[in-house]
Amino acid sequence: MAVHTKFRLITYSQEIVDGQPIFVSSNCLPTKALKYEPAGHSFHSAALKLRGVQEEKNETDDKKVADDKEQTYLPSDSYSSKSKKKSGTGDKQQDHYALLGLGHLRYLATEDQIRKSYRETALRFHPDKQAALLLAEETEAAKQAKKDEIESHFKAIQEAYEVLIDPVKRRIYDSTDEFDDEIPTDCAPQDFFKVFGPAFMRNGRWSVNQPIPTLGDDNTPLKEVDHFYNFWYSFKSWREFPHADEFDLEQAESRDHKRWMERQNAKLTEKARKEDYARIRTLVDNAYKRDPRILRRKEEEKAEKQRKKEAKFLAKKLQEEEAARIAKEEKQRKEEEERQAAEAALQQKKVKEKEKKLLRKERARLRTLSGPILSQSLLDISDDDVERLCMSLDIEQMRSLCENMEGRQVLLEQASVLRDALSSKKEEADVKTNQQNANGSIKANGSALRSNVEKKEKPWSKEEIDLLRKGMQKYPKGTSRRWEVISEYIGTGRSVEEIMKATKTVLLQKPDSSKAFDTFLEKRKPGAQSIESPLTTREELEGVSTPASTNNTTNNTTNNTEDSHSKNTDNQNSASANGVSSTSEQDVWSAVQERALVQALKAFPKETSQRWERVAAAVPGKTVNQCKKKFAMMRENFRNKKSAV
Repeated sequence: MAVHTKFRLITYSQEIVDGQPIFVSSNCLPTKALKYEPAGHSFHSAALKLRGVQEEKNETDDKKVADDKEQTYLPSDSYSSKSKKKSGTGDKQQDHYALLGLGHLRYLATEDQIRKSYRETALRFHPDKQAALLLAEETEAAKQAKKDEIESHFKAIQEAYEVLIDPVKRRIYDSTDEFDDEIPTDCAPQDFFKVFGPAFMRNGRWSVNQPIPTLGDDNTPLKEVDHFYNFWYSFKSWREFPHADEFDLEQAESRDHKRWMERQNAKLTEKARKEDYARIRTLVDNAYKRDPRILRRKEEEKAEKQRKKEAKFLAKKLQEEEAARIAKEEKQRKEEEERQAAEAALQQKKVKEKEKKLLRKERARLRTLSGPILSQSLLDISDDDVERLCMSLDIEQMRSLCENMEGRQVLLEQASVLRDALSSKKEEADVKTNQQNANGSIKANGSALRSNVEKKEKPWSKEEIDLLRKGMQKYPKGTSRRWEVISEYIGTGRSVEEIMKATKTVLLQKPDSSKAFDTFLEKRKPGAQSIESPLTTREELEGVSTPASTNNTTNNTTNNTEDSHSKNTDNQNSASANGVSSTSEQDVWSAVQERALVQALKAFPKETSQRWERVAAAVPGKTVNQCKKKFAMMRENFRNKKSAV
């Protein structure tokens, strides 16, 4: 259309320019304009007609006006390297979205939008609607070429609709559609969100799970950031991977050939899928390494870890210093206590030495005074009597005796005083002996004195005995002031004399000696549940018949045992014709019977049912009560022996 510069095609009133409402009139009621401005090609065309300058438009301008939304259906060459040309001619793939006027939406277009756009496009480009274009051609060849072009275009529109309306075909087509699969590798810290944000949005179109989380910004909470990376590290793609080298299944010669093609295509598809997942993983790794929020959290965690490490080290150092201080104070305290104990021990030693020296002096004094008496053998006083007094009297008694003898001028009177001292000492010994006999505490081996002394002392507990044993091992012979140190180690106020005495008595005794036999019975190994008597009544007693309960017992004794106990057996046992001893001889036991009892007690422990009946059956010629009584006597004898030791 020719341009006429002398005409103003469109004019505006001042009210329109100022944006004020205006009133227009026509063959209808007046209407108030609501700030609407004229626009569009239709208004332009109407203005030209009113001016009288409307000219005949050519076909090119008409096509530009009518097809403002239409785009060419031949796309550019910027496809993915994994795309496969599914349709179209040559090396070009037709753009289905552009044919339907959805090039601005593409994979975001909904099914309703596709249907609506297809109806509009099919109606506009139907061959019947394009007849005017055929009439514009001058030659028949041109008309035929134009007709073929119109039909080809309409078929392309129908093919695009069939592909996009089918979900499976559309997925395959979208997988091969234009896509920028470039992965950012590096960026400045301040440009991280500008570089990686669009990359994640581009690849988010392939996600099975929708909607996808966004990368966010620098102020996004770390919880959302972790959710974002967890989503992408477990990313699942719906993208198809048709390959250019795939085999066409329709060209298969047989069923086996088709299956072979399917396997080959599956291998190519799987390889492409792995490559795509590796690409996505590379994108996520690159973003995670450069994400300022993740880097900031790592720095905070590192600083917190370092702070905890330093705090732990400082606490350990303070603890060690405190322990060293306490150890130093304890060492100083012990040294002070040892020094005081050493001083006390030294003072005590000096006192004892002084007392011993005085005692030796008084003994020498007594021996000097007793010399004339002994030389004349007055009142039958011997040297042993004098020595007995010297060893039995203490220093005060010795001094009193010497002063009493020195106060007598006559030698016979001095001998009389000495005799009186010997008599009184002897009476004291006799009284003490009588008291010990009355209490029944005197033993044949002379252990009564030790028992009485031990009764006066505080008994040693098990803990003190253990501490004493450990102290003797910790402070062996040769240790300076050994017994004082051991006394402090025990810490119960035991004197040095008590400790020295305990090392010779308490440590040499086994603990709980009164219950040693019970402990022995509890710890013994269980024997057989049934035993046989080691001998028969015939071997034990001459002329006594064997009871019915012991007829089947075996003889386990030797000839030496029979010879050593034959006399004792003849003197202690006299049996009746039925094998039962009389009442007066029930408590008489032979050595063989005692040994049978011990073996039976070992064979039948406490928990055995009907224990004593079985024991009595194993001991020939004895009843249950006799076995129980003998067992009690044996246990009492065993305890007495342990106490004596």
